[in-house]
Amino acid sequence: MTEQMTLRPDQASDIYGGHPSDVTPGRPQPLGTTVDSDGVNFSLFSEHATRVDLLLFEHCDSPHPYRTIPLLPDRHRSFHFWHCHVHGIGAGQVYAFRIDGPRDLSALGSRFDQRKVLIDPYARANVNSRWERTTAIGPGDNVEHCMRSLVVDLDDYDWEGDTPLHTPMAETVVYEMHVRGLTASPTSETARPGTFSAVIDKIPHLRELGITAVELLPVFDFDETQVLRTGPDGTPLRNYWGYDPYGFFAPHTGYCSSPHLATHITEFRDMVKAFHKAGIEVILDVVFNHTSEGNEFGPTISFRGAANEAYYHLWPQDRSHYMDFTGCGNAVNANHPMVTKFIVECLEYWVTEHHIDGFRFDLASELSRGPLGYEMAVPPALWAIELSQVLSETKIIAEPWDGGGLYQVGRFPGKRWAQWNGPFRDDVRRFVRGDAGLVGEVASRLGGSADLFAAQGELPTNSINFITCHDGFTLNDLVSYNAKHNHANGEANADGADENYSWNCGVEGPTDDSDVEYLRVRQIKNLLSLLMLSRGVPMLLAGDEFRNSQGGNNNGYCQDNQTSWLDWNQARKEKETTGFTQRVVQLRKRYRTLREPQFFSERLNSRSQPDITWHGTRLHQPGWDDPNARVLACTYGGFDGDPDLHLILNMYHLGLDFELPDVPGHHWHRVLDTARPGPYDILPPGEEELVAGPTHHAQGRSVVLLASLPDEKGT
Repeated sequence: MTEQMTLRPDQASDIYGGHPSDVTPGRPQPLGTTVDSDGVNFSLFSEHATRVDLLLFEHCDSPHPYRTIPLLPDRHRSFHFWHCHVHGIGAGQVYAFRIDGPRDLSALGSRFDQRKVLIDPYARANVNSRWERTTAIGPGDNVEHCMRSLVVDLDDYDWEGDTPLHTPMAETVVYEMHVRGLTASPTSETARPGTFSAVIDKIPHLRELGITAVELLPVFDFDETQVLRTGPDGTPLRNYWGYDPYGFFAPHTGYCSSPHLATHITEFRDMVKAFHKAGIEVILDVVFNHTSEGNEFGPTISFRGAANEAYYHLWPQDRSHYMDFTGCGNAVNANHPMVTKFIVECLEYWVTEHHIDGFRFDLASELSRGPLGYEMAVPPALWAIELSQVLSETKIIAEPWDGGGLYQVGRFPGKRWAQWNGPFRDDVRRFVRGDAGLVGEVASRLGGSADLFAAQGELPTNSINFITCHDGFTLNDLVSYNAKHNHANGEANADGADENYSWNCGVEGPTDDSDVEYLRVRQIKNLLSLLMLSRGVPMLLAGDEFRNSQGGNNNGYCQDNQTSWLDWNQARKEKETTGFTQRVVQLRKRYRTLREPQFFSERLNSRSQPDITWHGTRLHQPGWDDPNARVLACTYGGFDGDPDLHLILNMYHLGLDFELPDVPGHHWHRVLDTARPGPYDILPPGEEELVAGPTHHAQGRSVVLLASLPDEKGT
């Protein structure tokens, strides 16, 4: 066969047109690209394709490929996999695919379109310098403005002996953060703001806080160029959070500081290695429930053009339409065998090649839906993740609900999955703002939410306790606003949660009123105390330690600006809550009783004290049935060398006297009191303050923790 000179430049030269010796059939596994000493093996999944063309580009910005290699069924196909090996190329090679096949929308649901150039679903890095999203939607050819993938040599890096840290869940304190938002503000004073590299500069701050793991909002490649809408001031609003991926194996291009793409993986690995040297794990927030391709009106980037009918949930009555359990236009068909394979291999890749310590799964309940969209009792995808040997020591955390109404807190499939505890957030918020009649719910949350998890044979470590996260008010805004203020999002303040269980302490927004500010700081300390004194795994939101504010915006997904970026001037100014956060994290680490990975069982310690006894202002009268109750107290029996602890929660607006239990041979000493100014709000070991008498007066809206110490301690 001669070279097809009459075709477009990207359809020219192939293995039959002058290059017969450097292309061989290759092998079907592993999928994606594999670099060896002779060249690169390419493999792609497409069950119903009739032809696949591999496009090779000379440079990232080349408008057309210099070579097109057609993969033909009788030579380059093994079952559902299309593959070839190209000799003489290696790391740095820019490539993409065209795929042809039946366009059967209503019956099969296939959307093959050879005019659209596709990136590799398994690509380790992608190129978007020529990308124009609209060209992937319209009817024409988009080769000049397509995304491209990049061949990467994964072995070209010195890990210096680094490995995942495997911190036990019971010892874990999570810090949820956005890679760009951490340092994008000029106030961060970093050399390369908004990048993986700049994050390294803030590790000393995170280490001082005492956190043991960062949970990074999505770092998979996503389309930052997509304009969602125009804000009220005319500013284009784009995807900031990153919950709209297209490249699941590739670090996000926009978080890399160098335009030279070979450094993408290096920069990401450098960040992970630096975190590990500081004793901090790295957990990735991953989005396997939908992709950036959206519904039938969205762009063709990768999955849609290769195997639309496999990757997505389609309406059985008319498969030209997408089921949507995510609110994002499509829903990934996670329990299709090839999609399950894709998800598990992706996770294993990030663990083996990037030393990732864990994953938080966005809208994870969507992954439990079967082919017709119904909830599965035993979803293969979730069990494959739980049972993977590679992932066996990796933290797996579910957001146990989805956008289609499936809510699985406490009943998420599998045993090892930790779960975001939405009831913890809501009950603690309501209790601290002063809502009455919640002491039973608060007792459950303090004890690790046995009401949610015990029936399934799970443990407190299955509960990720949080009060704030990226989705909602910051901690400062929770005590500063009664209502959301999302007008800048361009949706007439209709987006975001309407009920936040917040209280502004008497003034909406910023104030110079010192009494209001004093109360807000105390409320923040109360919330942080309940978070750190509860069994389960606590999670902080980045910036909460120094009262970072979003101006009352509780849905900053499109605010890639000062609204969502952390203000490090605020960090330098706000020492009170930063110091308290450090001290309360250390307090949790001081007493094993507070992070015990078991539910309360009323077992007795060596002092005949049960592991838990509940009280109100009077001993043994917790007020479970009192609809007006706003106070709760309890005594923790200490084990393994811990003292007994007595916790007082007074969310009434006035101070109250609380009876204290007798501890023979010991006296109660104050360890924590949120009504005291820092640094006297939490006292270090050896400086605890003796409590005289059978009662203790707790100020209104305060949390107090006492420790029983032997009589020779200050008596």
